[in-house]
Amino acid sequence: MGSQGTSMGMTAQETMRDIETTFGFMPQWLRAVPSSMLPAFWMELKGFQMSSETRLDMKTKELIGLGVAAQIPCDYCVSFHTEAARMHGASAEEIQEAIGMAALTRQASTILNGSQIDKAQFRKDTDRIMRRAKQQARK
Repeated sequence: MGSQGTSMGMTAQETMRDIETTFGFMPQWLRAVPSSMLPAFWMELKGFQMSSETRLDMKTKELIGLGVAAQIPCDYCVSFHTEAARMHGASAEEIQEAIGMAALTRQASTILNGSQIDKAQFRKDTDRIMRRAKQQARK
């Protein structure tokens, strides 16, 4: 589509102007997004990641982004999400814990997938764990 209209109603040029208005400049990395993809990409970033009107607060979204970025791995994303998480109030310990959760999830995934654990049994075990945890929480 290039600078043609999109389903979002914004052209690539209009999107670039919106980005410049939002950030005060056009970041180089956003210039690398194909122009036909830029309006939709920007609307997702602005409408979800940068929006404070989602169920997840900004700090939580950035901590999730950091955990995913650490696993991909993406140095650019780790740097960005770490700074954004700090900006939204994440402590050094919360940042470490987000990375720890990503590492633990990846470790468990490696064991589960590599061992080819039966999925039906895994679901039964998970249900049992959750029932027990709910019972313990009521006490």
